[in-house]
Amino acid sequence: MPDEIINDAAMDIIFRDARTRNGWKDRDISRPLVQAVYDLMKWGPTSANCSPARFIFAQSDAAKARLKPHLSAGNVDKTLSAPCCVIIGNDLDFYEKLPELFPHTDAKSWFAGNESLIEETAMRNGTLQGAYFMIAARALGLDCGPMSGFDREGVDGEFFADTNIRSNFLCNIGYGNDDNLFPRSPRLDFNEACQVI
Repeated sequence: MPDEIINDAAMDIIFRDARTRNGWKDRDISRPLVQAVYDLMKWGPTSANCSPARFIFAQSDAAKARLKPHLSAGNVDKTLSAPCCVIIGNDLDFYEKLPELFPHTDAKSWFAGNESLIEETAMRNGTLQGAYFMIAARALGLDCGPMSGFDREGVDGEFFADTNIRSNFLCNIGYGNDDNLFPRSPRLDFNEACQVI
């Protein structure tokens, strides 16, 4: 029903009590849970249903070893100790799938050959999907540690070679602990950030 809302406990899990985690419990994440996160987040809206985000779930020691040289120094330990680091990328060839994803019009023609529109659309909507991913992960009981401290070109060369996918951000997921948990930072009040006109 349109007028139903989730309860306060669910809002706390997703937003109010959720924290960016730097420390992790020694507890694996199953493949069915990883897939459940994706299968929930994919329903979040994107313009023309373009769905440009692509995800690599770096869970194995070998995958994390490939990622390690491209991490900022402050992100190495928390990433290696996390059960999984998700590389969230934007596929600049997303429009090739529009005949399938947005079949009621020729949306592919809006993008073909328009590099600036492709890049803008991929970044905006891929970032939206990354946010949906974190909300879905939290809703399914996982903690998140999003990060932007990494060498994008290095990650792209290591994980997205021979594709038109470009990394956007990283997000560790798992079951967090309070190790290296910073005090919660303030947020802007409504009147500082918003106008009703």
